Amino acid sequence: MHAKKRLVATAMATAACLGAYAVPAVAASGPDNEVSRGVTIPSFYNPPAELPAANGTLIRTEPLPLDLSLPGLEGPLPGRATRLMYKSTDSNGKPVAVTGAYIEPSTAWSGDGPRPLVAFASGTMGQGDQCAPSLALQHPLQINTGTVSLGYEDLAIYRLLAKGVAVALTDYAGLGATDRLHTYVNRVDEAHAVLDAARAAHTVPGASIGPDSRVGLYGYSEGGGATAAAAELQSSYAPDVPLSGTYAGAPPADLTTVMKGIDGSGLAGALGWSINGFLQSDPALADFADSQINAAGKAALADLSTMCVGDAVLGYGFKKSSSWTTSGKPISEVIAAAPEVQAVLDAQRIGKLKPSGPVRVATGVADDIVVHSQVRQLAVDWCDKGANVTYKPLRLPNLGDRTLINHLTPAIADQGSAISWLTDRLAGEPTASNCATMPFQP
Repeated sequence: MHAKKRLVATAMATAACLGAYAVPAVAASGPDNEVSRGVTIPSFYNPPAELPAANGTLIRTEPLPLDLSLPGLEGPLPGRATRLMYKSTDSNGKPVAVTGAYIEPSTAWSGDGPRPLVAFASGTMGQGDQCAPSLALQHPLQINTGTVSLGYEDLAIYRLLAKGVAVALTDYAGLGATDRLHTYVNRVDEAHAVLDAARAAHTVPGASIGPDSRVGLYGYSEGGGATAAAAELQSSYAPDVPLSGTYAGAPPADLTTVMKGIDGSGLAGALGWSINGFLQSDPALADFADSQINAAGKAALADLSTMCVGDAVLGYGFKKSSSWTTSGKPISEVIAAAPEVQAVLDAQRIGKLKPSGPVRVATGVADDIVVHSQVRQLAVDWCDKGANVTYKPLRLPNLGDRTLINHLTPAIADQGSAISWLTDRLAGEPTASNCATMPFQP
């Protein structure tokens, strides 16, 4: 039994004691294949027993067929994709295998210098292995009786490819790779996975990027938190990655605030993913969880551990965490009363370090899921540290309280501007910070 299956089985036992693409389970799946909610995970995603020493080292590759692909004179459009597994390091300093993809664009790069690279960090996809962003490139819409997942980030990836920018996509630690749970919104795990994806991309067979290629980071929501954290950790963890610019859209920089926004919203299931992830990375929290989370909550955590976003919205949308606790209080109040647990969330705060290179921070002012105020505070914190910050508040109307619409709409509304800003940085064009005026903007 895979380690991840043992984690889920243990959680289940604990709870008991206390274009549309229909994805079938593959009958021929053997002992090396995990089946997650009816979807067979290719054996490629099973990490080997021994991992290489250097971060960013490729472990294995294989061709990745893109679902949306057309023949072109210079190769398939928008590009030729390769599935990746590479070595990274988790927040406990332990080696971890991370999967993802590299896409070599068919379009030529017309900017200054050699073809650049964007390390792309996806927004929330879920915690089940079938939700891995690299699988979503192959099957943008997966629907069966067990799961619903949507590759909603594919559009932004294809727009980057259309500009001649190579893309390295990370699945993050534990999403796709079958040996552990995805450590959702763990800033160190995700930052390392993003930076090591950029390293790994340079050694993909046939990649046209080189040591002088500029590197950018792109992410929204969970991905925005990952790229923001990566920009902060680049100088200490990956100084060899020549970072030219970072887009961090709607980053969950302050998890204490974000937790309150998510609770009772359409994305309430994300609370379960956070708890599952921190129980894995901080096992000392197990006693706290055992005493403060009731049987219904433990069953929900086990259920959510194999879910994608679509499943979680349908199954747990608008649920309140007070139904998961032994006290009947919201998770945020329970955590606030436990200093050792609150310290874990505080350690995830983004904004304590100066980011490398220019950063563009965007947020919808009506966003009540990844709350606008804490994103703006991140920009202020970075400005105070002397960073080159472009802060962009998107003044969109309130389109539905706590329904996810206020959170998702800015991602589309800002996508073109965000990609243009980032490609300008990849072309070597300078940008001026708006820190001097940003604190006075609503």
